[in-house]
Amino acid sequence: MSLSPETPVQNGPLRVAAIGDLHVGENHEAPYRDLFSRISQEADVLVLCGDLTNYGKTPEVEILAEDLRACTIPVVGVLGNHDYECGQPQEVSRILHEAGMIVLDGEAREIGGVGFAGCKGFIGGFGRYMLSAFGEAEIKSFVQASVDENLKLETSLRMLRSERIVVVTHYAPVQDTVEGEPPEIFPFLGSARMGETIDRFDGVKLALHGHAHRGAYEGRTARGVPVYNVARPVLNRDLGIEYALYEV
Repeated sequence: MSLSPETPVQNGPLRVAAIGDLHVGENHEAPYRDLFSRISQEADVLVLCGDLTNYGKTPEVEILAEDLRACTIPVVGVLGNHDYECGQPQEVSRILHEAGMIVLDGEAREIGGVGFAGCKGFIGGFGRYMLSAFGEAEIKSFVQASVDENLKLETSLRMLRSERIVVVTHYAPVQDTVEGEPPEIFPFLGSARMGETIDRFDGVKLALHGHAHRGAYEGRTARGVPVYNVARPVLNRDLGIEYALYEV
């Protein structure tokens, strides 16, 4: 069953396709149009987990937006750090929104009885090595940015009353899925704060993220919520697939 963006699926199992780190460049020509068309035949919703462009340049976003119009199913996603590089994330979001993508930045949306909550997320580290707001003002500002992004995630989760929830971020909420990257950069790949927030909400069936190109595909939060790193290099290298598909 395929789905038009305006028509939600019936309550029941929802097929969710997911991919992150598309990194569309301004010289690319329809890089994902065929893929999005194929996904529309296999899934009910497409989730994009950030780093959709190389630098957040307007031409890059317009290329992706044109490809997104090939989708005949709803598209939900978040921006990544690469999409912020040019300093115009609002413009990136606007262009994608006009192409039909639901851009989550502390918001939530329900499709076919499944709630989607999310935000970009941020860095900060995991476990005993998570950075705390102590010392110089610059460190406190850094940590506050991580806290603020986590509050966006919490806000979006509080908006939902769904019994089935999918969390979408760019940065990793657990360390499991960054394993494989150099340990020295773990703190720059995600934050355990998001994992802790996910575990405070019943109904979260899975969490999807990207960013960690050399990380692991699968992990879990402390309470056992499955977390999947759907960065395109991970899917290609570890699973030999172009996108991940889940039933929620």
